[in-house]
Amino acid sequence: MEELLYYVWQYKLFTSSPLETTNHLPVEVIDSGLRNYSVGPTFLNAKLIIDHTLWVGNILVHGHHSGAPADLSTKSLLQDSVILEVYAQVESAKSDLCATDDAIPKLILSLPPELIDRYVRLRDTRYQPHCSKSLLLVDKLRLHLWFEALRVERLETKQTRLQELFESQNYLWEDIFFIALARNFGFGIRGDVFERWAKSLPYRALDKHKDSLFQVEAIFFGLAGLLQTDPSDRYMRELQDEFAFLSVKFNLNVADYPWIARQFKPGNYPHVRLAQLAWFYSCQRTQLSNLLDSTRIDDVYKALDFKTSPYWQTHVIFGKEIASRDKVLTRQAKDLLIINSVSPFLYAYAKHQNSQPKMELAIELLNQIKPENNYITRLWRAAHVGVDHAGDSQALIQLQKEYCDKNRCLACRIGYTVLTK
Repeated sequence: MEELLYYVWQYKLFTSSPLETTNHLPVEVIDSGLRNYSVGPTFLNAKLIIDHTLWVGNILVHGHHSGAPADLSTKSLLQDSVILEVYAQVESAKSDLCATDDAIPKLILSLPPELIDRYVRLRDTRYQPHCSKSLLLVDKLRLHLWFEALRVERLETKQTRLQELFESQNYLWEDIFFIALARNFGFGIRGDVFERWAKSLPYRALDKHKDSLFQVEAIFFGLAGLLQTDPSDRYMRELQDEFAFLSVKFNLNVADYPWIARQFKPGNYPHVRLAQLAWFYSCQRTQLSNLLDSTRIDDVYKALDFKTSPYWQTHVIFGKEIASRDKVLTRQAKDLLIINSVSPFLYAYAKHQNSQPKMELAIELLNQIKPENNYITRLWRAAHVGVDHAGDSQALIQLQKEYCDKNRCLACRIGYTVLTK
C-alpha cells in the first residue's frame, strides 16, 4: 500500500480536510511536489502552507508510522530540506508520532476506503486487461491522449536501444539501420539470430565490395555458416571460393547460428531473407536516402521493394531449383518492417539530429498503416477499445507490457480514471 500512499499524496486524494500536523498545526497543500524515484526524499520542491507560513522544500512519505528509516536521521532530513513527513493512518500511529519531539512537522494521512477497495480489485483481478469492466468510465479524448503518449513512449524505448548501439560500437547510422532491419527480417521467430548475425558483419570491409552483389552474398552466406557443407551446385561452389578469398583478406570468422530452415515457410527461408538483405545492402545508401527523404507512406513502401540476385528467383535453398518466382515482400511484411524497423530508426535518427519534423513523421507513419493483429490487440478489442492503425496497436503493446503486466495501474491514466471516479 506504500505506492498507494504516494499516489494519494501526489494527486491530493485526501479524506481528511482540513489537514493538520500531529501538533495540530494547519496544513494546506499548494503543490505536492515532483515524485523522486532515486535515493532521498519521496517528493521534491513541494509548496505547503503550515500554520499560515509558506514552506518550499521536500516531502518524505512513509508507508508505516514507526519513524524514519534508520539511514535517514533528523539531521540528514534537514539537510535534504524536508519540510514535512507524511505517514499512513494506522492504529496507534497518532499517539506514537505525537510523543516525538522533532524539528520536522509530521502529518498522518488517511487513505480513502473506496480508493483502497477500487485499487485492490483492480490489482488483484485475474482477467486481462484488469480495467476492462471499467473502461466505459474513460472518455474517448482521455484515451486518445493516453495512446498518443504511449506510442511515443514505445518509440523512446526503441530509440534508447538504437542510440546505445550507436554509442557503444563503432557503427555508422547506416549500419544501425541495417542491424534493425535484419533483426526484423526474422519476423519474431529468429529475430535474435538475424540480429547477432548482422552485428558480426565487417561493415567497413563490405563497403569496399558493396558494388558487387555476388561478393556481398558471399560474405553474408559465409558468415551465416550456410557455405560450410559440400557444394550443392555451381553457384554455391562459386560463393564458397569467393568467401574463402574474402575471409582471408579480412580475417573473417564463422559462427554457428540456429537457422533451422525446416521450420520456415519457403518464402521465409533464411537463404531467401539473406539474399534479399544482400541485395538491399548493395544499394542501401540509395534506399536509406529514399527512406529519410520520404514524406508519404507510399514512398516508404516503394523503398522496401526488396529484390534478389537471379539465382534466388528459382531457389529457396542451395541446389534445389523451383519454378521461377520473384522473392518480394508482402504488404503485411512491409508493414511489420515499418512498425519495428523504419519508424523506430527514423525516430532515433531524427532525435540524434534534433529534427522535430522527422520525429513527427516517424510517428505519423504508424498512423497510416493497418494495426497489428496479436493477442494484445485482440484482448483490448474484446474490451471494446478501438484499434484503428499501427499507432494504436503499438500503444496497446506498450500499455500491456509496461503497465498491465507489471500491475502499474497507479502509473496509468486509465487506472487514474477508474480509481478516482
